[in-house]
Formats: sequence, C-alpha cells, structure tokens
Amino acid sequence: MNNGTGKYDLAVVYRIYPKVAKPALGLPFSNDKFELSEVCLRSFRLATDGLRVKIWALLDGCPPAYADLFRKYFPPEDLVLLPLESIGNQRTFLKQIEILLEQDDAELVYFAEDDYFYLPKQFHAMVDFIRACPDAHFVSPYEHLDHYTSELHREPTRLRVFGQHHWRTVASTCLTFLTTRRILRQSETVFRSYGRENFDVSLWLSLTKESVARPLDFLRWMARHRFLAKVVANAWLFGWTQILFGKQYRLWVPMPGLATHMDASALSPTVDWISMMREEELSMRSGTPSQSS
Repeated sequence: MNNGTGKYDLAVVYRIYPKVAKPALGLPFSNDKFELSEVCLRSFRLATDGLRVKIWALLDGCPPAYADLFRKYFPPEDLVLLPLESIGNQRTFLKQIEILLEQDDAELVYFAEDDYFYLPKQFHAMVDFIRACPDAHFVSPYEHLDHYTSELHREPTRLRVFGQHHWRTVASTCLTFLTTRRILRQSETVFRSYGRENFDVSLWLSLTKESVARPLDFLRWMARHRFLAKVVANAWLFGWTQILFGKQYRLWVPMPGLATHMDASALSPTVDWISMMREEELSMRSGTPSQSS
C-alpha cells in the first residue's frame, strides 16, 4: 500500500523516555517503564501490519536497552535511532516536527508517543480515511474520554461512516496524531507554540477553532473551571492570528478508538483495553502471537 510520495506509506517519529507518567499508574505493567514501553511498541508494530513504515526513534535519556527494543520490532533499513540527552517533552515534540517536515520518505506523517496501546492491524483504517477524505486534516487513533465529559467538547460534531468505522470531528486531542506533510507545513507555527509553553489542547482549539468564541462560557469558567478558562486564553494568546485569519482544520477520531492513551482515568471508552493489555503482556513474555493479533 503506497499511494503517496516516497517509498513508504508512513513516516513516524516515535518519542520515548524511561520514566512512567503518573496517569499510567495502576494499569498493567505500569510499574516498569521498559515493559510498558515494549507492550506499547509491540502493539504499534502489530497495528501497522501491512503498511510500509519508516520510523525515527527519539530516545530521550534512554538506556541502550531501549534502542535494542526498536531493533527487535523494526528492520534496520526502516529504522533511525536518535539518542538524546534528556531534552524533555517540548523539545522532543519540536524535533518530531523538524524530522517529519525534512524527510521525503512519505507524505503521511505520524507523531507517536510511547504510552499508547493500539488495536492490531487497524492503523490502515486511519491511513485509508485521511487519503479518501479531503477534509480529514488530522486524525487521532484515540477517542478521548474528554470528548464525552469536558465542556470544551460541546460544539456540534460532524459524523461520517467510512470503511468499518464511524468517525467524528472533535475539538482537540493529545500529541499523538496522523496528518500530511503539506498540512503540517501549513500549521507548523501553531504546533511550534507548544515549545513556548502553550498547552496541547489550546493549540488544537486554535486549529479547529472550536470552543474559542463562547464568551459567556469563558466568564463562567473563570469563576468555576479556571483550567478551562486558561486553556481558551492560551489558545488566543498563542494562536490569535490562526483563530482570526487562518484556515479551520478538522480533527477526526474513530468510534470506538483504535488506540488508547495509557491514562488509567481516561481510557478510550467501549473497549476492554485492560484485558487486551494483559493478553499482550502474556504473549510477549511467552514469545507467541496473541489471540488479538
């Protein structure tokens, strides 16, 4: 499958660091970041089965075993290992932007974080969707629980049936997502604001232009939900030119999700992720394919 520029279907920059994020605590294998990393990376490899993937691994302060982990799951001709000296979350994200814009191996580009667990053989659904739908500017595999619970997501949504999934537009997501190199170049300035202390949710709001023009809600949030107010304020502070004069981009997610963030309090709904994680853990330890793969 290769309908884009270059010999690969997908260019991926996967950033990883050797500490467990607090939201993952309480999930299977969350007390061991190396084990958690392997289960997540293995699930990503199974998810992209059938796609030709070029992957850059940003090893941020990682021991040598993490490089070996990538060598285990990706052939050397498709893998670039980039050790970094613990430069942190913001700078590794900026490095992702730089690499994905400069590479010419694939037009489709993917920002990957190390704490996502994927359904097997399902990544192609996102690739097919973004290729077929001109208004699919960004696609996330993660149907965030916030999409159902947060007041930021009260805007009307677009729904679409494509392939074997339902898809809908959302106001924001995290920093694991699929787009094209062309769209990334258009929106580069907004994404780079993350390196200047902007919130991920705020930069998405300025791109989708959702929830940023509700003054009554903003005043109410100032009194009762200060963080939501700060999110909207940051969207305007860092992205006012994009909000007022830029293109409105659409961000889509599948229902149910094709992956989940390893956040114990916000797993993507309607999928029994815990059972699948445990199955993959046992499969990985035994060296045999899991039933889900």
